[in-house]
Amino acid sequence: MRVTIPYKPRDLSVHERLEAARFSVVAAHRRYGKTVLAVNHTIKGALTCNKPRGSFAYVAPFRNQAKAVAWDYLKYYTSPIPGRTVNESELYIMLPNGARIRIYGADNPDSLRGLYFDGVVLDEVADMKPEVWGEIIQPALADREGWALFIGTPHGINLFSELYYRALERQQKGDPLWCAMSFPVTGTTSLPPAEVERLRAELSENAWRQEMLCDFTASSDDILIPLPDVLEAEARQLAWDDVGGMPVILGVDVARFGADSSVIVRRQGLKADGPVVMRGLDNMQLADRVAAAIMEHRPHAVFIDAGQGQGVIDRLRQLGHDVIEVPFGGKPLQEGRFANRRSEMWYGLRQWLKSGGKLPDEGDDVPRLRAELSAPLYWYDAAGRMVLEPKDKIKERLGASPDIADALALTFAAPVALPEPGQEMFLPEQARDAHGFLFSWDGGEDDARPW
Repeated sequence: MRVTIPYKPRDLSVHERLEAARFSVVAAHRRYGKTVLAVNHTIKGALTCNKPRGSFAYVAPFRNQAKAVAWDYLKYYTSPIPGRTVNESELYIMLPNGARIRIYGADNPDSLRGLYFDGVVLDEVADMKPEVWGEIIQPALADREGWALFIGTPHGINLFSELYYRALERQQKGDPLWCAMSFPVTGTTSLPPAEVERLRAELSENAWRQEMLCDFTASSDDILIPLPDVLEAEARQLAWDDVGGMPVILGVDVARFGADSSVIVRRQGLKADGPVVMRGLDNMQLADRVAAAIMEHRPHAVFIDAGQGQGVIDRLRQLGHDVIEVPFGGKPLQEGRFANRRSEMWYGLRQWLKSGGKLPDEGDDVPRLRAELSAPLYWYDAAGRMVLEPKDKIKERLGASPDIADALALTFAAPVALPEPGQEMFLPEQARDAHGFLFSWDGGEDDARPW
């Protein structure tokens, strides 16, 4: 039987790319037609499903939202299909081949547990808790090798941005399972040119870049480390003089809860190495790992998070290692500028990036570090001191604690000097900023040796 759906794609090649990949991330401007595209992709997938009891889902942050944006489209575009049935109360459509398409809300994740899916659309992913994908949807696709389509408009650093960059990176490496597509308003005909110009004139610069140009790097003024600074630091190349002769510093962030990670980061001058990420270690095991890192790298300073790391610190001192405990919530070195030590360290990290710091650009933890660094917000309290967004609040948005970024921030806990006279880590007094901080280094003559 031939069935004609009343849908005319704006660009058939988009659907061809979606069908060729298993995991697709589509970032598109407002009013592009993301929902219609996703609904029809789902309908075709359900109609052509050759598995028994095919199961497909359209998931939005809230069930009422999913119903408002997708339900009428699902009914309309499936109306020509003979024998299809509609269940208004349960919000699902049953197709004659036995496949079902159902509406869900990510606000009730329990309704998704224990299910299986052959295909899932996740709409406005930026507003979903990351565990909806990682802990519920992804396992539900596993046994039937189902596909997932993530659609939305960029909205800061969150699950959507992480998925987009992951898809883009894997796509560039030739991974056929992943596909990333971006549709800024300047590259489509979805809106009349006059309306585009009106929006360009009336929207703020950040809103225009984010909502209409699909720019994940558009940052609000309250983000401490904008994403472009992170991306630039990943791509940066250093010479030997940027690193050689600089103090070696280890930052150790100790996991607070079972799902959190303990992390060791090594930094020397302008170069930060890839992190060592560990899970499920007790204090003794973690202390042994840190001790091994100390023996390997011979650091000039080791800074450890004192909040959860006291047992690790005590054990390392028993082993004869000189480590420095750093209370994140303790007094900063400059009490008039920062609300606590963690805010001060993160400010140092930001300035280090601006002055030429190099972040790791290879490894499985790169996307995670990217998201962690560009997530925290900041503000000023009544006393004019900088306050960094609490770790728990960041975890709510990212779905994971910013453990890697905190470990890197710990390498800025205090100035570190080489043992030899005159080899201090920081620049001379005249190179300091107005507050006495130094976050760059004069590498001397150019050196062709790469680092």
